[in-house]
Amino acid sequence: MTIVKWALLAAVALALTGCGRSQKEMTAASYCPEPLTVQDAQRITRFKPGSGRDPRDVVFEAQLLGAVTKCSMSRRSMEVDVVMRIAVNAGPSISGDVTRVPFFVRVIGPGDRVVQGSDQLADYKISQTSPRGVSEETMAVTLPFNELRELGGYRIAVGLKPTAEELQYNRRGEAR
Repeated sequence: MTIVKWALLAAVALALTGCGRSQKEMTAASYCPEPLTVQDAQRITRFKPGSGRDPRDVVFEAQLLGAVTKCSMSRRSMEVDVVMRIAVNAGPSISGDVTRVPFFVRVIGPGDRVVQGSDQLADYKISQTSPRGVSEETMAVTLPFNELRELGGYRIAVGLKPTAEELQYNRRGEAR
């Protein structure tokens, strides 16, 4: 081969190695748990206080649009950012107050036991004149890497957090 061909091959090889992920990033990606959306916790329909449950009594409807995880690994742990995309729509009974949508993240270990968990609130300023809101909510969890290897991994469950009444409403299929 001529020197020009060797130089060309070397340049292509260098360019290709710059395009890939580092070994640390590839390891984190291979162990990074995908979020699982809890089926009955994908939406909330919140009604105003009282016994009315027709469409005029809806304060807001919220829906979990999706969730992703982003992971980075250190020597002994994995940092996991769980990013949830939540949408909320005002109902006819919305007030001018801040609308708070509860959501959760649970880390499930071997034996289906919850090893970490957190409940949070996503705040929206919605009204009849500005009836929609969308946000990305991020929760960080730390997974011990030694346990991850020894115990076979973790699962991450996410969802909105309906009240018992809202959960029954979802299960009856009444949510839009």
